[in-house]
Amino acid sequence: MRRITRIATVGIASAAFALSVTACGGKTSSEGSSSDSSSSSSAGGKTALAYDIGGRGDQSFNDAAYAGLEKATKELGYKGVEAEPSEGESDADKIQRLTELARGGNNPVIGVGFVYASAIAEVAAKFPNTTFGIIDDSSKPTKNTANLVFSEEQGSYLAGVAAAKVTKTDTVGFIGGVETPLIKKFEAGFVQGVKDTKAGVNVKVQYLTQPPDFTGFSKPDLGKAAAQGQLDAGADVIYSAAGLAGSGAIEVTSKAKKWSIGVDSDQYNQAGLADYKDYILTSVTKDVADSVFNLIKSVKDGKPETGEIRAGLDTDGVGLAASNPAFTAMTDVTAAIDKAKAAIIAGTITVKTTP
Repeated sequence: MRRITRIATVGIASAAFALSVTACGGKTSSEGSSSDSSSSSSAGGKTALAYDIGGRGDQSFNDAAYAGLEKATKELGYKGVEAEPSEGESDADKIQRLTELARGGNNPVIGVGFVYASAIAEVAAKFPNTTFGIIDDSSKPTKNTANLVFSEEQGSYLAGVAAAKVTKTDTVGFIGGVETPLIKKFEAGFVQGVKDTKAGVNVKVQYLTQPPDFTGFSKPDLGKAAAQGQLDAGADVIYSAAGLAGSGAIEVTSKAKKWSIGVDSDQYNQAGLADYKDYILTSVTKDVADSVFNLIKSVKDGKPETGEIRAGLDTDGVGLAASNPAFTAMTDVTAAIDKAKAAIIAGTITVKTTP
């Protein structure tokens, strides 16, 4: 177990995961009953995030979800709790974590990542008056679950356009943390964007681990080794969709003075990557923060979101960050990206979701 972090003033308990229980002033509260009466009575006042592999501080996916929670605490007056995973945990561990979050009166309870799919399906059925959210899973386990999903392949296509336009070696790389259908969407869009822009570019694809081994999202050294291998093979642009391992890839690529493309968050602006940002060309962003915030607000407003809520280029739910001045100065590159974005939104370009 990594940590439990207090946001504003909040608390839950879980002896199995050694989660602390903290109220205002440090007072310990009770665990709550097994029913969801506590959840419904405090709906809109307390909310919880159960993080994906890597936890907060990954400079990417989990941090984007945290930004939405932080916004809710500031703008909606919410009290929030963050619950982090342990390495190699089972679905039973996730079920117990989500159960304790719901018993603690948190509403909504949000699982950050598709790894929570089966756990949320089971727990949400036991707490019908609590809204659950799951990010990056398109199934609909119960009527009180919101599936917050994104058209990652569209943003990745634009990254492919950028990579094809800036490469000088005609070799670029893609690093996926774990070979899952979700991450293969990133690969598919990226490769298509590269090939549609410059057919002769070689795209090297590497996955760090295979399910059920999800450490490819959490170990920077794996990303470093993969990036070094691709650099040695001639790649001068590397796009990583690999969580903390992706941060490792960014470090190695930057030190080689080659371009990285980040993912999920605008990694150019991540404090933990500040030493490498000059070589972070752009990032494929997913508006996870607003998706989390909007779900919390919907519960507060008494009209909880449920079902599939998809964000794509047409809603700016995915896109490319433009924080690096070196990137924005590449007017031929940005013009090609703008043209591709318009074509995807218009439907004249259909982006593949599988390689």
